[in-house]
Amino acid sequence: MAQDVVKSKDSDKQTEQNKPKVQFITVDKEDAGQRIDNFLLRTLKGVPKSHLYRLMRKGEIRVNKKRIKPVYKLAVGDILRIAPIRVSEKTDEVSTKLSVVANLEHQILFEDDRLIVINKPSGMAVHGGSGLSFGLIEALRALRPDARMLELVHRLDRDTSGCLVVAKKRSALRNLHEQLRNKTVQKFYHALVKGHWPTKLTRVTDALKKNDLKSGERVVVVDNIEGKESETRYKVLQRYQGATLVRAFPVTGRTHQIRVHCQASGHSIAGDAKYGNETFDASLKEKGLKRLFLHAASIEFTHPKTEQRLKIEAPLEPSLEKLLTNMVEVEK
Repeated sequence: MAQDVVKSKDSDKQTEQNKPKVQFITVDKEDAGQRIDNFLLRTLKGVPKSHLYRLMRKGEIRVNKKRIKPVYKLAVGDILRIAPIRVSEKTDEVSTKLSVVANLEHQILFEDDRLIVINKPSGMAVHGGSGLSFGLIEALRALRPDARMLELVHRLDRDTSGCLVVAKKRSALRNLHEQLRNKTVQKFYHALVKGHWPTKLTRVTDALKKNDLKSGERVVVVDNIEGKESETRYKVLQRYQGATLVRAFPVTGRTHQIRVHCQASGHSIAGDAKYGNETFDASLKEKGLKRLFLHAASIEFTHPKTEQRLKIEAPLEPSLEKLLTNMVEVEK
């Protein structure tokens, strides 16, 4: 009986420890300037947006003891009081993807207190959504649970591999977004394309337009009347029988830009299920290609803290290296 009483006391103590408590957060200059709803969504991971809005309406989330609206912009020194919130234990499928999460540790190319640059695997979406509850950013958050913030600086298509930059601080995110707007970030891709890419074809400038099909699928087409101005620069790296390895530099950053510009030039990228050539893809599938041969090989930018130019390179995955080794090279 006494033992049962002890167990009951321990249980009550554990329950008391697990009860959510009032939180007080003082805003520093890293977080100043952003809307409070965006700040709370990142800080209170797992709490639905609708619930946060309800808490603000009820005054259970206050700034400097005053009620605020979701559009309120935080200032340095603001003190947030957040009433106890019980967050449901959501795993976001991380438990079933532990091997994927662990593998990402080996794909990190660069990391410091501001940034992570990772060699994103092909087949992994950059974030959950569109029927996916788990993507690379969710995996990184599981890998770095103590990181206060992890946000994508830019994106890569699900089937594209290579350099992807993630910000650890809001100031770094702002800085890199400004560099992207000013076109001082250089991203180079390697693509294996159909046929003999002409050495003189160094620029493709077809305007691109996004079309949403009834099925919900997004397709990008060349439309020089209604499309957005686009430019990709190319350089031949190596020729093979029936194919060319090219380097692509997207001057603009349109959706599926490199893939559609290659298709429009008559040189579709190998393994492209949406814009590819079936005969070409079938021949390479026999050689072992199981994915889109488009890889973000390097990225160069100015480090937000040190202001030094930083160039990060991502190696091709072994399956693509093996494919190229088994192909017959021809002279340029």
